[in-house]
Amino acid sequence: MKLKIFGIAGALLTLVIPFFLMLHNDHDHLQTDQSLCPFKMLTGFPCPGCGITKSLVYLYEGDVAKSFSYHLFGPFAFVFCIVVVITLTAELISGKEYFNSIFYSKKIAYFLGIILVSYHLGRLVYFVKDHTSEEIIKESIWR
Repeated sequence: MKLKIFGIAGALLTLVIPFFLMLHNDHDHLQTDQSLCPFKMLTGFPCPGCGITKSLVYLYEGDVAKSFSYHLFGPFAFVFCIVVVITLTAELISGKEYFNSIFYSKKIAYFLGIILVSYHLGRLVYFVKDHTSEEIIKESIWR
């Protein structure tokens, strides 16, 4: 039961934080602001999750193309979080388990992991191709 509550809280935070960032995205400053990703701050390179928050912000603003440009999985993360909140809330209310074979499937987890790693490697190739070493360092805290 505690894990379901934590799951609901995590999904809600994933949805709410970008919403509040969207409300305070005056003059589209998120597009140019420094990322708060610890990995990117240390290395200058994006981590596999870099861009999902900005992707959700632009999804909330209705710019789906920009949302996909920041992270391919941002809109999918939005849908997943909605499904998690609804499903886990229904499980808490009814006492029944739904979609456990999907949520806890190792095959699906490995498949999604392979897709995320492949996508991230592609992003890294384009990132290195499009940025000089000085630009990469500028994106870190070592500028």
